[in-house]
Amino acid sequence: MAHYLAELYSPKPAWLALDQNGRRQFFEAIGSGMGALSALGVEAIALGETDAATLHAPSQKFFAIWRAPDAAAIAALVSGIAASGWHDYFDTINAAGPGVDLNGHLPQLAAL
Repeated sequence: MAHYLAELYSPKPAWLALDQNGRRQFFEAIGSGMGALSALGVEAIALGETDAATLHAPSQKFFAIWRAPDAAAIAALVSGIAASGWHDYFDTINAAGPGVDLNGHLPQLAAL
């Protein structure tokens, strides 16, 4: 069963203070780590800027949605993100778990 990670994140002052060369170096380091995650089956489904005009929009400025074949691959992704220094630059909220369809999710809600 596929597992997913949904991230919401906003830049910290450390990111805003980082010059363009520092940002480029940071992105290069992140890119170099993606090969190992891809080998585990991790894929970025969508990344972007949140739409502040959406009803109940989050306060975070950006989102990323990832898919992986299992919980171990998602754990590797979350660990890799942390090891990259991402959290030094971005306040992040992570939501992860196995994905189900609507007919599988409604019983989860009903069971509460």
